Amino acid sequence: MDARHQIMNYIAERKTATGPELAKLLNITPQAVHKHLKVLVTQGRIMKSGGTRKAAYSIVNVKCKSPSSLTLKKDYFLAGLQEHEVFQRLAAQANLRYVLSGQALTIVRYAFTELLNNAIDHSRSERCLIVMSIEPYVVHFSVRDFGIGLFHSIAHKFNLADEVAAMQELIKGKITTMAERHSGEGIFFTSKVADRISFRSHNIGIVFDNRKNDILVEDRRSLKGTEVDFIISRRSKRDLNAVFSAYAPAEYDFRFEKTKVAVKLFQEEYISRSEAKRLLVGLDKFKEIVLDFKGVKTLGQGFADEVFRVYGREHPDTLIRTENLSPVLEQMIRHTVDNGI
Repeated sequence: MDARHQIMNYIAERKTATGPELAKLLNITPQAVHKHLKVLVTQGRIMKSGGTRKAAYSIVNVKCKSPSSLTLKKDYFLAGLQEHEVFQRLAAQANLRYVLSGQALTIVRYAFTELLNNAIDHSRSERCLIVMSIEPYVVHFSVRDFGIGLFHSIAHKFNLADEVAAMQELIKGKITTMAERHSGEGIFFTSKVADRISFRSHNIGIVFDNRKNDILVEDRRSLKGTEVDFIISRRSKRDLNAVFSAYAPAEYDFRFEKTKVAVKLFQEEYISRSEAKRLLVGLDKFKEIVLDFKGVKTLGQGFADEVFRVYGREHPDTLIRTENLSPVLEQMIRHTVDNGI
């Protein structure tokens, strides 16, 4: 860590610091530390108060600055990079403790370190680009690597048909290309804690908009590697522990045993048993499955029977629940299951 990062972290932790105090910390001369402090003051990252002999330095409170955005942008080599150290530096530079609500800061710390760790461990990229912006009402950050691509990595590891199939498996949760070091939970939970988050790799983009309770899949211009964009309100009241509890509740000993699948992402019309089997791939890892049928227009009897009767019989310890099921489709499912079609 270079001298200016150490100065920023030290002042952020203690709120104020003097020149002699910082010189002792860094084991450098007062003249040398003064040069660093002068640069940081000029950059607007710290402020000086008091006379020359009793000068104290503190982090500039971003809330007191004009509402124009503050943007931090930096390239990092991934070899040996520690995600928590990167976050600490950015948090100090952006003054996140004062800019964000306590809940928002907790979520940003969790999401940022999860996503950067994914780039470090999985991307096979030499470097990544980090951008963090403080805007009048939201905080936004992105993590961009230049490696093999998120969906390609999963498709290759699990011998899936294509990257679309990989995307569909990823959003179910508990899928990872490095099971010895990762649980496969990070992306799933990160997608739930944002106001809006997008994952883009090669020609595929997927957007989770939790403000609208919606998920969108986009065809995008080809992008080498993976780019993740995360946005949350600076005053967010969302509770990270409540999000965890929704999918890792007490009845499952706080383990990630519950998942939710947006059925529409696979297709809007389901007819056959083979389509049902495709939807259910990988879900046997969970004790509770919530199938969200928002936007689904048609269900065939074969599909309904495979999901709600056959799968239930083969997995008696798994609970399948539904959301946003229209009355017409609900009646058809009930008729199919009751008659064992």
